[in-house]
Amino acid sequence: EVQLQASGGGLVQPGGSLRLSCAPSGFALADYNIMWFRQAPEKEREGVSCISEKDSLTYYADSVKGRFTASRDNAENMVYLQMNSLKPEDTAVYYCATAPWCTSAIATLGNTAHSWGQGTLVTVSS
Repeated sequence: EVQLQASGGGLVQPGGSLRLSCAPSGFALADYNIMWFRQAPEKEREGVSCISEKDSLTYYADSVKGRFTASRDNAENMVYLQMNSLKPEDTAVYYCATAPWCTSAIATLGNTAHSWGQGTLVTVSS
């Protein structure tokens, strides 16, 4: 079964940083667009970033642009999300998933995500 597991979340103070990792089971991440999306209580799913299969182009929601950076290491078969300058509104469960496409409208594409598994909780609080 194709599935992706996110890890690396935790409790961090506002302004702090975290790096999330995304590990696949049973397939090569290099063959897929990989999306990060987040789900906060009583909020709609929000696409956060996407890194394309081809050329590793990256796209970000306006809410995280300039603070989050997605990257991939095809040799290690991993994808990462570096999150800096974290804000309380970034608090959510974060998931990584395959995506049919990556575009600048990533914030609205959360429902196109596939093959996500366990998410990781990020809590930004003082």
